[in-house]
Amino acid sequence: MKKYVMALDLVNDPQLIKEYEDYHRAVWPEIKQSILDAGVTQMEIYRFENRLFMNMEVGADFSFEKKAAMDAANEKVQEWEQLMWKYQAAIPGAKPGEKWVMMNKIFELV
Repeated sequence: MKKYVMALDLVNDPQLIKEYEDYHRAVWPEIKQSILDAGVTQMEIYRFENRLFMNMEVGADFSFEKKAAMDAANEKVQEWEQLMWKYQAAIPGAKPGEKWVMMNKIFELV
């Protein structure tokens, strides 16, 4: 089992943040299925103000390249991603068009 932690910002508008959270309280079933089909076994998103953190655990068959190819071929995922751009803002340091940015682990209590 491998774990990834990623970050993303939201547009800093209370109404848009509320709408974003509402969508994530009722994520479309096709989106949930696409995440599972890509090999993600656990996913959590946390928010502080307009900053999001996502914890994602994946199986041995997961790769970001495979997930990107699956997402590109899935019309419902493309519809969801287009809709989410209304609420999302690239985090400082992100490449153009990049949403979630990988965080580097700097400490682990063992």
